[in-house]
Amino acid sequence: MTFTPFNVHDLNAKDPFCRLLGITHVESGDGFAIFEVTLGPDHINFLGGCHGGVIFALADSAFGSACNATGNVSVGIDTHMAFIKGAREGDVLRAEARRVSGSSKTEVYRADVTRGDEALATFTGTVFKTGKHVGDFLD
Repeated sequence: MTFTPFNVHDLNAKDPFCRLLGITHVESGDGFAIFEVTLGPDHINFLGGCHGGVIFALADSAFGSACNATGNVSVGIDTHMAFIKGAREGDVLRAEARRVSGSSKTEVYRADVTRGDEALATFTGTVFKTGKHVGDFLD
């Protein structure tokens, strides 16, 4: 089956959750995507640091866009995140997701979340490639 690749910027623009959190597309290509978010007051937890869910959502957004850019609908079937350091309001966080391996049915990705040169978290995710066209789900 042949799939039409999608521009990751266009996929991100159609994602209301990314818009809600302020997560933006920076760069992408075959098997990778880079996204960023600037932490504002709504990203902060009751302890004064960045909510872990924001960091996870940033990595997951890069992961989801990297794997779906091929045009083959790919859905996460397993993820894991290890948090290394915290972040604060005003920090700019970047997630870079890259394909590590793949087969006709599954692919594994790794996303590193950084603040400048500092590692904040690492994420791994596995997707199932459904064989459906991404375009069938977009307006």
